[in-house]
Amino acid sequence: MSNGIADRSDGELAALCLAGQRRAFAEIVRRHKAPLHRLVARLIGDEEEALDVVQEAFVSAHSALRRYDSARPMRAWLARIAINKARDWRRRRMVRRLISVVLPLDHALDAADDVPSIETQAADRQELDRVAAALATLPGNLREVLVLRTIEGLTQAETSGILAISEKAVETRLYRARQKLADRLGDTA
Repeated sequence: MSNGIADRSDGELAALCLAGQRRAFAEIVRRHKAPLHRLVARLIGDEEEALDVVQEAFVSAHSALRRYDSARPMRAWLARIAINKARDWRRRRMVRRLISVVLPLDHALDAADDVPSIETQAADRQELDRVAAALATLPGNLREVLVLRTIEGLTQAETSGILAISEKAVETRLYRARQKLADRLGDTA
């Protein structure tokens, strides 16, 4: 099937989806699921929960597909939705933790928050754990910029578009994130 769904651009797939072709959205999911999962997993620090957050992001994207501007990259639009869902997840987790302090019946929720990522199984496991722990302590706005620019390799302009901030703000937040991370890791960078 050389001229099938897989050969279509993201914009064409969005149009086909709006016209009722379910396979078109399935192709959008297939193309973008892995990078979104990597992004969300790094933002929230939990591989398993990241799957759920990404699924929520795709459900929201499907509902909002009419608002997608096909002149802009689908990846950036989806990343923005996924980041918002990750923020929601972190807020819900904080509420659960607060409740678990007041009502000690929810201790199981705290244990689920410490699931190691796949990357921590790499050869340099201890260093990855140390960096991941330091990354998790960064404020969300700094962590998001650091993950998008440094780990996901997006440009300053792409990061700016995803987070709806100026390129100068991306530059400033990236600098601050790197400084705070270096301080937490005890580096002299």
